[in-house]
Amino acid sequence: MSTPQFEAPGAFWRELRESFRNPEFWALTSWLDIMVRARRSRLGILWLLTPSIVYIFGLGTFFASMRGGANDDFYVHVALGAMVFRTLMSTVIGSANVFHSSTSFIMDGHMRLTDYLLESLAKSFFDLCMYLPAVIVTMIMWGHVSPIGLLLAIPALLLIYINALWMSAVFALLGARFSDFGQLLGNISIFMFLLTPIIWYSEMMPAGSVRGQFMRFNPFYHFVEVFRAPIMGNQIETLSLWYVGVITIVGLSVATFAYRRYARFVPLWI
Repeated sequence: MSTPQFEAPGAFWRELRESFRNPEFWALTSWLDIMVRARRSRLGILWLLTPSIVYIFGLGTFFASMRGGANDDFYVHVALGAMVFRTLMSTVIGSANVFHSSTSFIMDGHMRLTDYLLESLAKSFFDLCMYLPAVIVTMIMWGHVSPIGLLLAIPALLLIYINALWMSAVFALLGARFSDFGQLLGNISIFMFLLTPIIWYSEMMPAGSVRGQFMRFNPFYHFVEVFRAPIMGNQIETLSLWYVGVITIVGLSVATFAYRRYARFVPLWI
């Protein structure tokens, strides 16, 4: 049987559609990569729960004590924010390295580049699933959760992954062109985490202040708010709705153009 050949990359949505129709490669590869990493430790896959426990109960308790104690909803505030931030940041960092880590497959010429983008998204989705047990425990123990907000979390999560898709395309191309780009993103991830109101409240940075304006320029803040605010029974800021809507449209447009223009150069860059 002859191995199927693919055209030169460039049609982002067509290739993406074909990747969704044939998930065998990217779904299996992402799962096997996670399982191989888990087999190296005695606790196996349970180690993947560690980040959520550290962020929610470790950092949450530490910063709550600095504030003189936690509000009833502080741990839920931390849990939901950390889960969304981890999902997006793991997508960004993973995408920046995905082409270089798959050089042999790409040079073989038998896989679509969008397969590797979906592989990165699949891994970030698994990270989100590893956060869910700790988040659920937190909401049961401390949360005043809105049932309607939980329903709204589904379309909010879909919106987050639509944005994760264009982020993976753009950052994967940048990572292919600049081999150190992934390391740069890893270094600034801590700064972005601290800039996003996860272990603190956005009310601490008034909109009229310089720090408040800087925080609201941060896209992670708006994605976190769109997901977290309804669940906690809060109203989403109009600015966040506009910000997420505009960045979704602009981001998808940029990803489509950048992929059509530069995807063909990925084999040369890596």
